[in-house]
Amino acid sequence: MSEVVDTQASPVPVPEASAALLTILAVGVGVLVANLYYAQPLIASIGQELGVSSGFAGSIVSVAQIGYGTGLFLLVPASDLFENKRLVLTLMGLTVLCLVALATSGSAVAFFVASFLIGVCATGAQVLLPFAAHLIPEARRGRVVGNIMAAVLTAIMLARPVSLFISASFGWRAVFWTSACMVSAVALLLARKMPRYRPAGGMHYGQIISSMVMLPPRMPALCWRSAYAALMFAAFNMFWTAAPLMLADRFGLSQYQIGMFALAGAGGAFVAPLAGRLADRGWELGATAGAMIVVALAFGGLGWAANAAMMVWLVVMAVCLDAAVQTNSVVSRRTVFGTSPAIRGRVNALYMTANFIGGAIGSLLGSVTYHQGGWTATTSTGVVLGLMLLGLLGLELRGRRTAPAAP
Repeated sequence: MSEVVDTQASPVPVPEASAALLTILAVGVGVLVANLYYAQPLIASIGQELGVSSGFAGSIVSVAQIGYGTGLFLLVPASDLFENKRLVLTLMGLTVLCLVALATSGSAVAFFVASFLIGVCATGAQVLLPFAAHLIPEARRGRVVGNIMAAVLTAIMLARPVSLFISASFGWRAVFWTSACMVSAVALLLARKMPRYRPAGGMHYGQIISSMVMLPPRMPALCWRSAYAALMFAAFNMFWTAAPLMLADRFGLSQYQIGMFALAGAGGAFVAPLAGRLADRGWELGATAGAMIVVALAFGGLGWAANAAMMVWLVVMAVCLDAAVQTNSVVSRRTVFGTSPAIRGRVNALYMTANFIGGAIGSLLGSVTYHQGGWTATTSTGVVLGLMLLGLLGLELRGRRTAPAAP
């Protein structure tokens, strides 16, 4: 990645992380991100109890996502300015308070406000990720990022079935009480184990935010990787938005059985450490191209498997799709985290904002394609997204070949 000159001095270094600390960081990222997805399979029961009409029930999830997008742009860059440990613990403490507010909410307004704030505070996960990169030498960075990203995807995939299982036994409020306990426990561990990391001074918050506009034109790798992430996450969210509808319509699965399908699909997270090792060995291009090809093939396979009523192959293709998205994410993270530590928070904020926008578009595509053209339209759109990714990669490679040699 092209280096961007920053006027700040070098940040205060921190010692290399132990395996125990990296595990705590990975769990911390996972428990924060999972809060964005617990409510997704519960919108019917939550809406009914809080008096939200069926037409607006989907906004129960959308509000948290909007909060997350807001926090990505406004809070994550602050990790280049404020001491990281204090910032993370503050966000986790606020998350616990908001989860308690969700669990005790008696009106839709209170629930929506708490959901928005949980989305904002969940961006603490995106402070922990670049913080972990500060602790690891470049030669091992891909492997460690891969392990942490495995925790992220596992949290995303497990959040839905776990919330269904807890809600079925104890009600939907118990889901948020459970999450509050988990976040509190991890925050206590981080308070004891997480070292302090103080970025260099020299800029105020307004300068940090305004400087983000100047980064993309000077960092072409960030632009390409952000585009890949946006399309990959669009494909991921499109699938997981339409798949539950298809499984209920064509296979007659219950909510519990759909949760088990999602649980099986989480197996794709196990490819993350392997992707990190490939990136550490310099095979970023091959891993990226392979992931894009798998996306196109997996959607083709998903269309065939549903038409043939082959549930086993649906699970296999879902795992392949998740593995491809995870591979691209790990390789891309390693690339964008290879920049100067002084601007790593801002770079991550830009990358994740693109990722978030792609995911939001994917959720919309999943609903629109399925309701307008059925599962065939959804999977065909997925194939097109895979081909678009390969086309963008070809343009990047062509640009590399025609770019003038560096002096």
